[in-house]
Amino acid sequence: MAKIKITQVRSVINRPARQKATIKALGLRKMHHTVEHEATPQILGMVRAVEHLLSVKEVEQA
Repeated sequence: MAKIKITQVRSVINRPARQKATIKALGLRKMHHTVEHEATPQILGMVRAVEHLLSVKEVEQA
């Protein structure tokens, strides 16, 4: 399965609690923090829900 690199690029200040919880569930703690996840349907759905706050890139696998 492909991996994706997720970086938080916008703040969660003044965002609905549901969006804050989604960011936290993805493992992001603060601005410009980056995490790697497998591109499962569950993760992709969470990313799509808050894509306006994130930068997403595919990771090349060797």
